[in-house]
Amino acid sequence: MKDILTLNVNGDEVEVGVPTHWTLLETLRYGLGLTGSKQGCDKGDCGACTVLVDGEAHLSCIMPVYEAVGHEVTTVEGIADGPRPHPLQDAFDLCGAAQCGFCTPGILASAYGLLSHTLEPSRGEIQEALSGNLCRCTGYTKILDAVELAARALRENRPADEVLEELRETADAT
Repeated sequence: MKDILTLNVNGDEVEVGVPTHWTLLETLRYGLGLTGSKQGCDKGDCGACTVLVDGEAHLSCIMPVYEAVGHEVTTVEGIADGPRPHPLQDAFDLCGAAQCGFCTPGILASAYGLLSHTLEPSRGEIQEALSGNLCRCTGYTKILDAVELAARALRENRPADEVLEELRETADAT
């Protein structure tokens, strides 16, 4: 049996027919075709399915879809500004923070949620915000560096590549 639900996803109100037992992740991936959020562990352990619900990171694989009704859901597809990547996405590219890419959408969502609340997070705050996201390819350093770069780019309202170039020039001068 299916129910027709109205969800607010990435700023758009959408109707979707879903089986009554589906999670938010299943609805996003299989009902709406938004495959950025990954289906990893299905137990809430890996964070690959992380999306934002009303600006806060949530594990969509363990969230019944009904709990998202009436709330703003933002997936990795909704982070970009139209065709332009968000500075966070640029920073991940520039810092080499994505390896295989499987965990990246969840990490981007968690980091985006953090940067939506503060543009001057400490390294510890970034680590805490990303603590629910597992990556098996990196040592996390490049991921943390990318979030710091994005925060600075957003604070200074400059492109991430410009900020990174300035940081490199400063490092070379010392």
